Amino acid sequence: METYLRLRSVSGLSAKTAEAARAGLPNTWQGVTVLCGDEPVGMGRVIGDGGCFFQIVDICVAPEHQGRGLGKRIMAELMQELEHRAPAGAYVSLIADGDARFLYEKFGFTPTMPASIGMHRTV
Repeated sequence: METYLRLRSVSGLSAKTAEAARAGLPNTWQGVTVLCGDEPVGMGRVIGDGGCFFQIVDICVAPEHQGRGLGKRIMAELMQELEHRAPAGAYVSLIADGDARFLYEKFGFTPTMPASIGMHRTV
């Protein structure tokens, strides 16, 4: 949980509380952590119902390790597991912030607009 909270913070993702992380992390369908020695420097997760719907979340790399292809390696691991374990026809989604869309396009993700639009709400 501490690693998750730290990596989100240092990489510029929105902060989460320890309570939220404690409740949410056990629901990870697949997770990847990148280590530099013994230090976690990147991560990514897949969450979902295990059958119909999956979402890729928490893709992040500590700033001092960015630009080395680690985000691409995280995505490759997550996609390999999805292709191996997820049922045929499963819907995999993500939210692409800024230039991250260029990384995700390399893995076959396409914008949903104009047919649909991503929406969110924070509680």
